[in-house]
Amino acid sequence: MSDSKFLFRDETHQIIGSAIEVLNEIGHGFYEKIYENALVVEFGLRNIQVVQQPDYPIIFKSVTVGTYIPDLICFGAVVVDTKTIEEITHHEIGKMLNYLKVTNLRVGLLINFKHAKLEFKRVVRSEVD
Repeated sequence: MSDSKFLFRDETHQIIGSAIEVLNEIGHGFYEKIYENALVVEFGLRNIQVVQQPDYPIIFKSVTVGTYIPDLICFGAVVVDTKTIEEITHHEIGKMLNYLKVTNLRVGLLINFKHAKLEFKRVVRSEVD
């Protein structure tokens, strides 16, 4: 696969590297919020642009019906969702596709800190929904 088709390749690798560092340092088994906060610290140390828990309106038939608040948006382009679940399934992938649609972004990372080995899934929304 060419680099031009691998959207935000370097950025997602930097995010995953940061997550590995967090897991190695803190260990597994804590609540998601701990990993989210630790990632913010690690991103700061690595000069990775991050916004923690921004608000995105959910619009239904031109009416705002709620708000989606992602864990993190990195580089202004990648939705990062921290997890502490048994495994990443199609359910989480489907939710991430909805998150990408709401944020109008194309790339998301599901990062699971539940186990001693980091699990992650890169999710890409097609250009056409």
